[in-house]
Amino acid sequence: MNFLAIFGAEYLIFIIIILGFGIFIKKPAQIKREMIIFAFFTLPIIFIISRICAALYFNPRPFVAENFTALIPHQSNNGFPSDHTLLSSAIAMIIWQFNRKKGLILLALALMVGLARVYVGVHHYLDIFTSLIISIVAVLFVQQFIWPMVKHYALKK
Repeated sequence: MNFLAIFGAEYLIFIIIILGFGIFIKKPAQIKREMIIFAFFTLPIIFIISRICAALYFNPRPFVAENFTALIPHQSNNGFPSDHTLLSSAIAMIIWQFNRKKGLILLALALMVGLARVYVGVHHYLDIFTSLIISIVAVLFVQQFIWPMVKHYALKK
């Protein structure tokens, strides 16, 4: 069990990146262009929200707060929100914008990354679920308020 948790906590993120890139590569040129533009708007919003959250709330990592040795080595810095889960879920949600089924599969994998990071002792559940919420809300915000204008003005054929 520890091997799977360590793999999920440290390496599953790379599989999500590779899968996301593979999904991107297989899209037609016009959809690739849209995905890049969508990510251009979404990723900075996700990053800014996460940094604001980190500045407003300090959550010591479980191995620091509860004084135990985590299964993976990690700095004893702020664990809020989880950067691994944030990046994983950001990729998943950007893919979701263009392919709901594959995006949900990647989102499930992102959740597995987060849960593995809780299991190995480097994050609390709050860190994980906040990261998921940030990505979901940012993508829905861009989809609802920014993307219609971009499609109307910038993506006319």
